[in-house]
Amino acid sequence: MPVISLLLTLSSVHAQPPQRYDIVINEIMANPSPSPGLPEVKYIELYNTSAYACMLKGWTISDDKSTATIKEDILLEPDSIVIIGSSSAMTALSNSGRTVAVTNFPTLRVNGDLIMLHSADHILIHAVQYDRSWYGNEVKAAGGWSLEMIDPKNPCTGADNWSASTSSKGGTPGTKNAVAATNTDQHPPELLSAFSPDDRHITLSFSEPLDSAGAANTYNYNINENIGMPVTAIAEAPLFSKVTLTLNREQQKEKVYTVSVKNITDCSGNRTERSSARTALAASPPKNDIVINEVLFNAPDDGAEYIELYNRSSHTVNGKDLLIATRNTSGGLGTMKSLTPENLLLFPGEYKALSTDTAAVKRHYASPGYSGYIEVAGMPVLANAGGTIVLLNLQGETVDELTYHESWHLPLISNKKGVALERINADAATQDQHNWQSAAASTGYGTPGYQNSQYRADLQIQGEITPDPDIFSPDNDGHDDYLLIRYRFPETGNVCNITIYDAAGRAVRHLVRNGICGTQGFYKWDGLDENGQPLRMGIYVMFAEVFNLQGKTKQFKKAVVLAKRLR
Repeated sequence: MPVISLLLTLSSVHAQPPQRYDIVINEIMANPSPSPGLPEVKYIELYNTSAYACMLKGWTISDDKSTATIKEDILLEPDSIVIIGSSSAMTALSNSGRTVAVTNFPTLRVNGDLIMLHSADHILIHAVQYDRSWYGNEVKAAGGWSLEMIDPKNPCTGADNWSASTSSKGGTPGTKNAVAATNTDQHPPELLSAFSPDDRHITLSFSEPLDSAGAANTYNYNINENIGMPVTAIAEAPLFSKVTLTLNREQQKEKVYTVSVKNITDCSGNRTERSSARTALAASPPKNDIVINEVLFNAPDDGAEYIELYNRSSHTVNGKDLLIATRNTSGGLGTMKSLTPENLLLFPGEYKALSTDTAAVKRHYASPGYSGYIEVAGMPVLANAGGTIVLLNLQGETVDELTYHESWHLPLISNKKGVALERINADAATQDQHNWQSAAASTGYGTPGYQNSQYRADLQIQGEITPDPDIFSPDNDGHDDYLLIRYRFPETGNVCNITIYDAAGRAVRHLVRNGICGTQGFYKWDGLDENGQPLRMGIYVMFAEVFNLQGKTKQFKKAVVLAKRLR
């Protein structure tokens, strides 16, 4: 009778080839030290979600560095678990449950890795690309705790179906996961982005793995600008969260395309109604195409610093091709950090806020959503008193550079913690102090990822020297907080002095002393006197004297009104 039973079991094993998600990666111990109770060894736990037993001999577990092959005759019954680890870990793990030793056990990187499980017939059964954020707990992410799948019947949702173990030992190898619960996927896949690797292909990125058969239906996609339906659509293994489209005609440079998708389903059967994303052929970023547009260098205590970039050009740029760095006290570049390891497009007129902790930034400032941020691991720390930020391309060329100083803030702001410096005009010089202003109080003192509160759209100078606006109110409410004194000259080589007088004819502020003027530009007055004190409401006179090396001079006098806004 036992022999007949064994034959029937083996027959059922061979009669039903394993399908995707029949066996799942159910628990991952990537950083076992310091452990609250388990042996300090790495392991992977496999769980049989199917209704039949499965022979695991010849199966492989791999990452991008190594591949481990199961060489033992392991028959994994339904609703059963096996622990996979290196030979050196077997003694420590033997008391936890059924174990299998393999050579070339995957590295299981602490901050994230892609783990793939293939059958002996090289069929991809399950893949997990975890990262540090999946723990949802910085203490547990630091070591000693495993990542556990919440619902093994919902294996392709990604981060939403994983959590740090809640076991007092730090993990549950060989037994039911401590976080186990029903976690049904009811959300359709979201189209996150599109990217054009060349003129005939577009790669779409989705929020979760897709049903690969449905994703291959070309009728589910459409590209504007008369391109229409793609020739082919292929969901990319091993995660199946990306789809590559082959087009029937070439994309044109400096043209932005919109890809529309519909009827895309995930592996739980949830269907997306209709969604779209933009794409374009990316250009290598030349100097000044992308500019530093806003800086928070003195973050709130529970917040995070950020640097905002703005694409002021007509080119679409790949954020993967940009590096951010700071200069040290001797002027040398510090460690350069790539903005992102993945392809991420910056379209003309688009803003991106860089931070090591975008969630912390969003806690304090209005958020434009996912697309306005890039999380940069190890982004350089910004000095509170002042420093230099450098944006470079992959050729090592400087795209933009800003040396900022704390004194650039509005002097009326006594506590500068949490107050960002905003660029007034994206087309004016980055290093011009007059082109920067404290972010308005009305926006929470920062606008990461969207248009600056102190932005001025029209900085085309009218006349020779003109104050703008005629009435201003330096109360930092985001509306006419400063006076711009614009100038325009037919040639370079001019020098100017600008002094502000009160109604009694007394000089209250020497704004510019021997300032070298280009053909056009501007200076900024914040409404403070020579001692940095706020002036009273009233009429003031801006007096400017311009001269050049040929001895020619010219004088300008304009009245301006300083007023406090009624609240």
